[in-house]
Amino acid sequence: MRKLLICLVAAMTVLTAQSRAGNDGALPYDLLFKTGTLDDFPADSTLVYTRDVVNTLKPEAAERDTGQIELGFAAGDPPQARLKFTQGGKYRNLGAFPARVGNPIILYFVETVIRDMAETAGGSPFYIRNRVKESLVEPGQMDAGEIVFDGATVASHTVAIRPFEGDPNSDRMQGFGALILEVTMSEAVPGWYHVLRAHVPGPDGRPPVYSSTLTFKTTQAAQ
Repeated sequence: MRKLLICLVAAMTVLTAQSRAGNDGALPYDLLFKTGTLDDFPADSTLVYTRDVVNTLKPEAAERDTGQIELGFAAGDPPQARLKFTQGGKYRNLGAFPARVGNPIILYFVETVIRDMAETAGGSPFYIRNRVKESLVEPGQMDAGEIVFDGATVASHTVAIRPFEGDPNSDRMQGFGALILEVTMSEAVPGWYHVLRAHVPGPDGRPPVYSSTLTFKTTQAAQ
């Protein structure tokens, strides 16, 4: 997983630089991959997120992937942000990343959605990954708003992207052609990300075929 995440962010960095040459406006990437989001967070604390997955086409995968993500810190030069998945008393390490770059939970979110789509709908994960990467550096829906966090109303930003909208292969994606990735962020939320959600709407207004939601839960003292 860590190798995949590193490849993903490296490729998106190149795409962003290329896009900048012909686009002077803000891009979804600018908000989604904001740097410095861990700079002021205490190194002796842990950020905790819940991950809830629904997958009507592959229910066993949803059960496997629903759990808790913990982001802790390790001393070093540069300091490292470490991700760990926990479920029912068991855990697995997801990788370590330079904390000065930003919060790696966004990388985990994007890469797990890519993996889930490839595993559920079939098709090439490389094709899926490339379309998602390209959509992040194209003009997209970015809305300023407000959320209620920790009992207060605070300013927020929400980005929504539809990576397969207009894709000629969307009819062969078992509904994933309608995939929407939506992320809400706020300076008031430790680590920047409030809710990260991917979902495939169900037909005729029915419940989603697939959804993966990462929600900031709390901070806790490092163990």
